[in-house]
Amino acid sequence: MAKVYLLDTTLRDGTQGEGISLTVADKLEIAQKLDDLGIAYIEGGFPGANPKDQDFFRTVNERMKLKHAKMTAFGFTRRPNASAETDEGLKALIAANTPAVAIVGKAWDFHVHEALRIPLETNLQMIRDTIAFLKQNNREVIFDAEHFFDGYKRNRDYALATLTAAAEAGVDWVALCDTNGGTLPNEIHAIVSEVRRTIPVAVGIHTHNDGELAVANTLAAVQAGATMVHGTINGIGERCGNANLASIIPNLELKMNVSCLPSPDHLRLLTSTARFVGEVANLVSHSYQPFVGHSAFAHKGGIHVSAIARNPETYEHIRPELVGNERRVLVSELSGLSNLQSQAESFGISVEGRTEELRKLLNHIKELEYAGYQFEGAEASQELLFRRSLGAFDPPFEVHSVRVDTDVQTDDEVTSQAIVKISIGNETVLTVCEGNGPVNALDGVLRKALQPFRPEIAAMHLTDYKVRVLDEKDATAAKVRVLIESTDGQAVWRTIGVSENVIEASWEALIDSMNYFLAIVVRR
Repeated sequence: MAKVYLLDTTLRDGTQGEGISLTVADKLEIAQKLDDLGIAYIEGGFPGANPKDQDFFRTVNERMKLKHAKMTAFGFTRRPNASAETDEGLKALIAANTPAVAIVGKAWDFHVHEALRIPLETNLQMIRDTIAFLKQNNREVIFDAEHFFDGYKRNRDYALATLTAAAEAGVDWVALCDTNGGTLPNEIHAIVSEVRRTIPVAVGIHTHNDGELAVANTLAAVQAGATMVHGTINGIGERCGNANLASIIPNLELKMNVSCLPSPDHLRLLTSTARFVGEVANLVSHSYQPFVGHSAFAHKGGIHVSAIARNPETYEHIRPELVGNERRVLVSELSGLSNLQSQAESFGISVEGRTEELRKLLNHIKELEYAGYQFEGAEASQELLFRRSLGAFDPPFEVHSVRVDTDVQTDDEVTSQAIVKISIGNETVLTVCEGNGPVNALDGVLRKALQPFRPEIAAMHLTDYKVRVLDEKDATAAKVRVLIESTDGQAVWRTIGVSENVIEASWEALIDSMNYFLAIVVRR
């Protein structure tokens, strides 16, 4: 099996993406996850650029014991008017005390003339001096040849000369960068092939996604002989992002027979790692992301579900558990009985010989979806619907009445008060609670009523609340769909409510959330 080394630049190039800002603590947590995954090189940042990255490298050296990864500092070739020994940026790289260093230098003559405004030979000497200095300081050196493919297509000889200069100085890797992201896979393959024939140094690939080709270009480079792959988790990065390692890794391991992780057990950490990075970076989860997305192995059409029940290979290109994901069977107006049977069994509900009950449930689901419900993103409400319909639900409490009032004061202060009457076993409770809004008041009053009987309710809380108008033409009288996400710090579940009244829809989703937690999550 061929071997490729992964360089993850989530903590450097990834942070250049719009809206992404990571604290030192965030970067340390992500670095630990990347090491657990089995990444070979973690590019942690540019220690010469800001105090945050300097603090990160200092903390890594003091606290972290990496099992698989070489921490890598990033920097630039020396300045034109400074020697390598006196260049402040290179001093900062040495001070970062990482075993590996990635150095970016110009490989496109256009950039040398227009951006640096120096002679072409001066740029080559900057590359030689920088790499030689780092090698003298016992660093493994990766030369990022910036804009290499654009430079090669416009001035082939000069682009190759930059690599030759790096090789002459003792560089360990030359990483060919498609910095503008505009190169096509066939061009990548041809150019990488020639570099391998011409330059006596191991070749890496660093692509950007401006043409939606970063993953394809990376795989083409590996086919042409590149043995180092740069990328970010979830493809985050400047403009349209970098090559997505969450897609590259399984394609290499499972489709191309190329080893890039220590073992198959590490591959099973891919989904959890991708989702962890998304959470820490505060990014909206891309449900349709290949391999690791929530919908990557979700099946909705009745024919599809019937087929995968016989053999998952009918509609799945890999087994989801190989990358740590899971198969999901969706229930909607497009479902058949096979969808419902599969979903009921996943809930632990026996449905053998209950075809008529399933048929009634299917018709009920279709009516609910016509009314605006959508259970694909509200799996907790879906499970409660199944259990209620199939006699497999023992409600932990019963609501008799609820009332909520909102008072707007002349000084613009808004307060809400909720009153609820519920039964828990043989006890009936009437409770009042104020909140900073009607939903907050409803959440508070229900907790206040339940806590004396079910103290574990204190462990759960809402993490997301979304309202969507279903028919804009009805303006303020439109029906709305409310989605609530909740957690107890371990499990995460989502519930739904639909009504012309946003408070009623919110209450429905809130009741489902607490029912699900007390009746199902606590018992699992």
